[in-house]
Amino acid sequence: LVGSVTSSLLIVAALDYLLPNKGVLVKMLIAIGLLLVLTLIALKGIEASTAALLVFAPITLLVILTLLVTSLFHLDPANYTPFFSQDKPPLAIFVALFFIFETFVGWEAATFMGGETKNPERTIPKSIMITSLILGFLVIFFPLVILGFVPWQTLVSFETPLTNISFLLFNDLGADLVNVAIFLALIGSAAGGIVATPRLILALAKDKLFIEQLSAVHPKFKTPHKAILFQTLVSTIVIITASGDYQSLLALLIPLAIVMYISIILTVPILRKKYPDQPRRFKAPFGNAGPVIVALFYAGIIVAWLFLVPNSFLLFKKIISFFLFGIPIYALLNLYYNPDLLLRTVNSLAFLNKRFERLIFPKRVRNDVLNIFQELRGKTVLEFGSGVGSFTLPLAEAVGNQGKVYAVDLSPKNVAILVKRLQKENYQHVEVVYDEHFISRVHPDVPRVDMIFSIGNLSYIQDIERVVKDMHSLLPENGQLCLVEYVDYFWGIIPDQPWLDNLEELENMFRDLGFSIRLKKKRGLFWRYLYIYGIKSDYDVPVI
Repeated sequence: LVGSVTSSLLIVAALDYLLPNKGVLVKMLIAIGLLLVLTLIALKGIEASTAALLVFAPITLLVILTLLVTSLFHLDPANYTPFFSQDKPPLAIFVALFFIFETFVGWEAATFMGGETKNPERTIPKSIMITSLILGFLVIFFPLVILGFVPWQTLVSFETPLTNISFLLFNDLGADLVNVAIFLALIGSAAGGIVATPRLILALAKDKLFIEQLSAVHPKFKTPHKAILFQTLVSTIVIITASGDYQSLLALLIPLAIVMYISIILTVPILRKKYPDQPRRFKAPFGNAGPVIVALFYAGIIVAWLFLVPNSFLLFKKIISFFLFGIPIYALLNLYYNPDLLLRTVNSLAFLNKRFERLIFPKRVRNDVLNIFQELRGKTVLEFGSGVGSFTLPLAEAVGNQGKVYAVDLSPKNVAILVKRLQKENYQHVEVVYDEHFISRVHPDVPRVDMIFSIGNLSYIQDIERVVKDMHSLLPENGQLCLVEYVDYFWGIIPDQPWLDNLEELENMFRDLGFSIRLKKKRGLFWRYLYIYGIKSDYDVPVI
């Protein structure tokens, strides 16, 4: 989110320099257009992106050095006195730091390119140190020289300071040329973010810390195309939300960035303690105390802004709400990949599942599943993931007393509720099996069966191929299989498991594991039902 806001901010800032008098709608549309052009460059591959950045970087340095060297010949020592304002409280320096913090946002983006850098453990820290020293000098020396050229009382009245300074130094033509150069420099910075940030998304997705679908790499260009497009979508939404206004984007970015940096910095001493033997290719002084001191300093900037700038508390509440967008994704990822959390969640929802089973798994869907295979009477059936019995009870009735149902589930509360419901109905031909390793296998106590059903459990499976192989081993030739999964939640806004996304690949996986299946989707309340049904067969035969 911070990366997307930063890219949007830089594009809007560039347009403010190049087209200061254009309307909001025009600038917003141009900003989105520029964003799409930079996205196209990023999609084309790291070579195209590097070429673009190598063009933009010299322009940035040329602008700074031109203004710096020229201003040196117009210094007035009187502009430096008084150097400190007497009518501002000492904390005002923190407010000033708050508003210039944007200058330093994104410095860590170089680390996102580690996967495409030679010897990154040495190259990246070395490059960051060298450039930090160079730019640290420029960041101090450049404003010092500018303050000597233009009194600060005048400088604070400039809406686009570099434009006004360029006009004072070079008149109209020079100012126009500098404006174009500044525009290109800011666009270059935005391009750097658009190239780098998707690599972070890619790494997170690969490590199952973000939406796994975003780990895809384009087969031709070898770029994280889905991550790039995802970032572009977020950046477009940010530009529209802020109406293409620089001040709105700045007020949004800085608190988000500071909170992010505090969180990340404090992980350093935590990880050092948690993994003391982890190899450290690069060492920095004050590894434990340093991050805490810097985090406190950043927190001081936030506190000063909150207490000294009007309406900042209201804005900060809105900004914090942005973090709430990450909670559903975080919860979903934990359900997918954290077995302990999955078990706790399923246990806690057991009563609600029973209460609302007619809504979650309505009668028409139950009947539809039962009617897929006509001959159920007297069959031995495995229900893989029985839940609270929403499908177990009608399945038990369908096979009759001469049949047998093995109902397997991972939740003790689900099992307890199901046992009571079976006792109430006096179904003696249903055997309930509790399996704490349900997400990675079919319980070894389950014997060979004629049919297998599963309703709404596939998303939780950690090793789907292992589970399907276990099912294959339990079925006779032409044994029947019907798996139903909830997909496309809220019209596809909430992502599914990656292997459920591509139906062609899903069908091929079952084909390779010895099943001839068919797939179909049916509309539900806030989701769709994905039917995977067929038979155990070494041949691709029609399934009716």
